[in-house]
Amino acid sequence: MDKPILQVALDLVELKRAVEIAGEALEGGADWLEVGTPLIKSEGMDAIREIKKRFRVKTLADMKTIDTGNVEVEMAAKSGADIVIILALSDDSTIQEAIRAAKKYGSEIMVDMINVPNPVERAKELEELGVDYINVHVGIDQQMKGMDPLEILSNVANEVSIPVAAAGGLDAEKAANCVSLGASIVIVGSNITKSRNVVESARKVREAIDKSWKSGKKVELKKRELDEEIREILMKVSTPNISDAMHRARAMRDVHPVVRGKKIVGKAVTVSAFDGDWAKPVEAIDVAGKGDVIVIKVSGDNAAVWGELATRSCINKGIEGVIIDGAVRDVDDIRELGYPIFAKREVPNAGEPKGFGEINVKIECGGIEVNPGDWIVADDNGVMVIPKERAYEVARRALEVKKHEERIRGEIEDKGRTLAEIVELYKWEKVQ
Repeated sequence: MDKPILQVALDLVELKRAVEIAGEALEGGADWLEVGTPLIKSEGMDAIREIKKRFRVKTLADMKTIDTGNVEVEMAAKSGADIVIILALSDDSTIQEAIRAAKKYGSEIMVDMINVPNPVERAKELEELGVDYINVHVGIDQQMKGMDPLEILSNVANEVSIPVAAAGGLDAEKAANCVSLGASIVIVGSNITKSRNVVESARKVREAIDKSWKSGKKVELKKRELDEEIREILMKVSTPNISDAMHRARAMRDVHPVVRGKKIVGKAVTVSAFDGDWAKPVEAIDVAGKGDVIVIKVSGDNAAVWGELATRSCINKGIEGVIIDGAVRDVDDIRELGYPIFAKREVPNAGEPKGFGEINVKIECGGIEVNPGDWIVADDNGVMVIPKERAYEVARRALEVKKHEERIRGEIEDKGRTLAEIVELYKWEKVQ
């Protein structure tokens, strides 16, 4: 196999920023530039023209064509695209029309396998039809749910003789693994384009894929430990990142940190308790495991259901933190311990352990529904609840939000721009 190609996907909506980032990516070692679908939809064929004119490198247009193959390939090719990306889900007649148009205008066709149910069989069919490249692609929304191109890449690469590209949430390590599994082209998007230092991020990918290519070693795919990956990602993001990832979801109402500067990430052990009755909250310590978060809904906040001694018990067991929609006491001792507790109210008085209530039931805490096993993330901004069935997806989306903000932060700090200027705010205001 020839030296692997690093293709950078410019999936932005602002052409000015895309041009700037493209230049930095090329400086870091990128070979090809892909004008992403969001950029084409935002700026039209002008985006392809501008990228090709500025950089004179192999330029791809991610048209995601599924119909009118002739017309759309002609548009992209005449605008400067060397390779036009269409969808493998297209009818064969659309694929054939796209190939004819590409030959007519001196371009090539890459076929995107996103959402194809039988990728190996479809790849062989596409090769017979005469496409130039196969792109094993796991889409952004699929990546958020945990799908990985590595799982199907090696099967496809072993069955076709034309170059195979891999795309879908690739970082330096995954890109290197893709080369090991037979990818001739690795397509990297946000892990380069959303980086504060695009040049360095591109360089890391470049070095990783070159090293993998030279070694010639096959990677052994390991079973992913999803809970560990979720926790690791959530530790990197803030509750504002999570709120944005969940379409501006609300945090718990009137639940605040007793100790500032602490963060909680873990699965919920839920408790329903009555005002002042601290039996079930304390019993939950024995139910919870290392890394869990105890989440308590109390019927009132006149008497504490939690204090210093319960806190020390949590520390001994490695419980991540405690959330209380109710009252806590001994806050001076808790602050000295530095243990993360979030509560509605601080009082000096406790109640009695009567034993009413339940553990690991659905509760409503701070106005937000919490089920056993839901993921809790709390910091000084507030307490967010992530439904367990969406945990991986939300974590990945929150990480994308964080990367996007880091890139913008860099442009503000390093280039003296304003936020409105960077995101072209006035252009995107809703038309009245």
